[in-house]
Amino acid sequence: MAPAFFIMKEMNEKQPKPNLKLTPLVEEHDEVVLFCERIREGLQNGIDDKRIKAYVDWFKTAYLDPHFEMEQTLVFPILGNTNVRTRRALANHRRLDRLFAKTTDLHKTLHKIEEELTSFIGFEERILYNEIRGLATPEQWQEIEKGHQDLEFNDAEWTDRFWEETKN
Repeated sequence: MAPAFFIMKEMNEKQPKPNLKLTPLVEEHDEVVLFCERIREGLQNGIDDKRIKAYVDWFKTAYLDPHFEMEQTLVFPILGNTNVRTRRALANHRRLDRLFAKTTDLHKTLHKIEEELTSFIGFEERILYNEIRGLATPEQWQEIEKGHQDLEFNDAEWTDRFWEETKN
């Protein structure tokens, strides 16, 4: 039997090299995952739903809307509007927009926002982005790179850091 070093080396050589073209979008998803964790922590710690909703609305405007717009104008067109996964992603964007716009039954709505976003990110990263990676032409990658502006997320201006509060 081969020593572990050689087995690991062999396994590493067989692993495909990551396609870094969509890395900025995936990194932006990391910010959304953190956002979802903050919603979850706020709900678990009994923070007033209105405080959480104010943060949710700010995050949507400052970060999520520009992210969705970039996906819709630069990334999804690679698959085309009739592609079933593109249609699913666009439907998810619309469903999330409706949830964010809701002002009643906030507690339940905040739970749904957190759950829907978490699930949707998984779909985009595991399924949608992988298909895009396989189909995009060098010219399309160039267009994405040229048109993509990294969304600099900075929540320092948000002073109500409810997620740092502990449960009473």
